[in-house]
Amino acid sequence: MGKSRLFRISLVLGSVFMILFIILYWDDVGTSHFSLPPPISPRPAPHQTPRPPSFLNDIDAFVNQFLEGTNDPTETGPQDAANKSEHAEERYVPRREWKVHLTPIDPEKRLRQERRRQRLHDLCHHSDDLVFPGKNRSFDDIPNRELDHLIVDDRHGVIYCYVPKVACSNWKRIMIVLSESLLQDGVPYREPLAVPREMVHNSSLHFTFNKFWKRYGKFSRNLMKVKLQKYTKFLFVRDPFVRLISAYRNKFEQPNEEFYRRFALLMLRRYGNHSEPPASVGDAFPAGIRPSFSEFVQYLLDPQTESNAPFNEHWRQVYRLCHPCQIKYDFVGQLETVEEDAEQLLRVLKVDNVVDFPSSNRNHTSSSWREDWFSRVPLEARRELYRLYEPDFRLFGYPRPDSLLD
Repeated sequence: MGKSRLFRISLVLGSVFMILFIILYWDDVGTSHFSLPPPISPRPAPHQTPRPPSFLNDIDAFVNQFLEGTNDPTETGPQDAANKSEHAEERYVPRREWKVHLTPIDPEKRLRQERRRQRLHDLCHHSDDLVFPGKNRSFDDIPNRELDHLIVDDRHGVIYCYVPKVACSNWKRIMIVLSESLLQDGVPYREPLAVPREMVHNSSLHFTFNKFWKRYGKFSRNLMKVKLQKYTKFLFVRDPFVRLISAYRNKFEQPNEEFYRRFALLMLRRYGNHSEPPASVGDAFPAGIRPSFSEFVQYLLDPQTESNAPFNEHWRQVYRLCHPCQIKYDFVGQLETVEEDAEQLLRVLKVDNVVDFPSSNRNHTSSSWREDWFSRVPLEARRELYRLYEPDFRLFGYPRPDSLLD
């Protein structure tokens, strides 16, 4: 009788403990999973359907990767067919997408990447002569709104920090193809260039870090850190002055109503001696009225500019977009070597049999044009502009443009 009574008491106490555990677990975890609905995406074109984000698929992919102990998606090979499960299509990287190369990556290309990464590490953590805002803050100190350029593909374990005017349209196309976030007649796009231009920059198609809180609630920062540790992180950069020229050409030399109203009107009034410039770009351009490159530089150097709002992403410094001193990037590409870097990166990610980087025959802004463009900018303004973008020059290995500054 004594043993029977002791057993019943133990059973009751165990049941009470389990009930308490379930209540606590639901309060701590369950609500963050189920009380926050995913954001509603804008209505796409009739034949194009953004693929709805699946919380369970996302978590499954993450858990699969975490439990497999994969430090880098490039370190894992295809699994044996005997291990195939009923959820194979939801695994970290679908087996059909692995590609085995018989030859290693060119040692010179590997060394180039090591040098670029080492430069970032040394200047961020072992250099006192390079100082810029936010250099020494931690990842937790970065506001959520400043993480909107980090695009995540959980399907392949990739994080891409996009930098406008550095082939970001093509890299966004690749991210859409890899993540299968856009469907056409129910089928994901397979060719990057087939993705409609107007959809490439549609924010609803890109799952960025600043959206984590809507999906994961209070666990968002911890998940970001785990994914930053586990996933392959990359970005592409270019010569900072050439990037500024490209931004000016794209936004102010071509008719762009949005940028004319938001920025050009202010430049014309403040620096162009136009007290009442035309209200629309359609009236301004035929009359030959547009801000000059020199006036654009004045706008960048004017303290009033950022007192009103942060720089637009097209001319904001890369260190402010991608936080290279808080995020340890695995691959740093440069536009000047984009064809080689893209081929190497896709091979590192083991998706080079799934997608190719689109070749472009467009007339890119050349670094050889810097002399002509800056010839109309006063010397002191050039020097001040260099100080404003010096962190980008040094962090990413671009030499000081002595011919423009001395």
